[in-house]
Amino acid sequence: MIYDKHIFICTNQRPEGAPRRSCGQAHGLELTDLFKKKLKELNLPIKVRAQSTACLDICNHGQTVVVYPEGVFYVGVENSDVDEIINEHIINNRPVTRLLYRIVQTGSPL
Repeated sequence: MIYDKHIFICTNQRPEGAPRRSCGQAHGLELTDLFKKKLKELNLPIKVRAQSTACLDICNHGQTVVVYPEGVFYVGVENSDVDEIINEHIINNRPVTRLLYRIVQTGSPL
């Protein structure tokens, strides 16, 4: 595996008036830049990459971020959540429960 952790941030932008909401290019690129900046500052002993991606197909739940190799999807991610995702999930291997997609789906943690 090339990376120990790989973070994908949705930057999909649907046309105005589209029937479905999208994460949005501006916010997605802002989050991507913030993840990259924070990871570079931390200079972690593991290989981590953050990058933008096209649609992850769950935009109706807000800005989407997915972390591999675990395949953990986060929704409703804001700039203020970046430090917590990095500290809890990337460094300590503990998913940030309050942002998990499954909570939105089932109403209960993992």
